[in-house]
Amino acid sequence: MIQKPLPQEYSAYYQPFIDLIEGDDLTQILENTHSATHKLIRNLPAEKQNHRYAEDKWTIKEVLLHLLDTERVFAYRALRFARQDKTDLPGFEQNGYVFAVNASERSMESIAQELAAVRRSTILLFQNFNEQMLNSKGTANGFTMSVRAISLIIPGHELHHCNIIRERYL
Repeated sequence: MIQKPLPQEYSAYYQPFIDLIEGDDLTQILENTHSATHKLIRNLPAEKQNHRYAEDKWTIKEVLLHLLDTERVFAYRALRFARQDKTDLPGFEQNGYVFAVNASERSMESIAQELAAVRRSTILLFQNFNEQMLNSKGTANGFTMSVRAISLIIPGHELHHCNIIRERYL
């Protein structure tokens, strides 16, 4: 069972992501969000995969690869914090990451496979954190974060972007 983190466990920037999360079974939350994302991308028309809804916006493939990069970065942060690493971790420039992924060259199948592999790894990581580890905190991008907050930011961030795909791209 996972309890929602307290506001002091994360930057206010992440509140909309945490607000999207329902339930208290972290494994189920992670599995359900991945399943919903997989269903969404499985049904994407090929002509929409490299579509931008505005000139300066990411394509759907870029959004999906952003989800992958972000999940990896946040899982790494959770690991460091759970292991009591007190090193202040830097932020990451999401636009720089997105523009370096060559999304248009990737097949949707390869992206789907990578999303599944990364999510499986994330689930296994969080399943093996005890309560003390989940309550551990560290600093990333100048803000204090708990492992528990990160555990809900990851799926909340995914839900946020999938909602944008449904609303603005399809």
